[in-house]
Amino acid sequence: MKEIIKTKHAAAPIGPYNQAVLINGFLYTSGQIAIDPETGETQFDSIDIETHRVMKSLEAILKAAKMDFNHVIKASIFISNMDDFSKINHIYGSYFNEETAPARETIQVAKLPKNANVEISFIASNK
Repeated sequence: MKEIIKTKHAAAPIGPYNQAVLINGFLYTSGQIAIDPETGETQFDSIDIETHRVMKSLEAILKAAKMDFNHVIKASIFISNMDDFSKINHIYGSYFNEETAPARETIQVAKLPKNANVEISFIASNK
């Protein structure tokens, strides 16, 4: 049976979806963009601030599912400008142990919700 994961420490969904779903020990997060969970305002001041906000939201979702970054087995990163890749990659990498980091893809897209510059989702496992 699936369990809906919710936390007030990540942005509330802006559509008909949940922050994450846990099923059979696997956590599937929805893509997160840089929305401050307290104010609902976007944090697009810089790609650094934006990426940290996304990672903090994902961290809160993992914690709500009783997991952490060590449980992440797959990440998907969507960016609006591949020129931001190195900054995003550096910040993203600071949240993981390089030797046990998850599989990942990074894809440049034409546009993201609310004109975000980066959106990240995870698959994690507690098995």
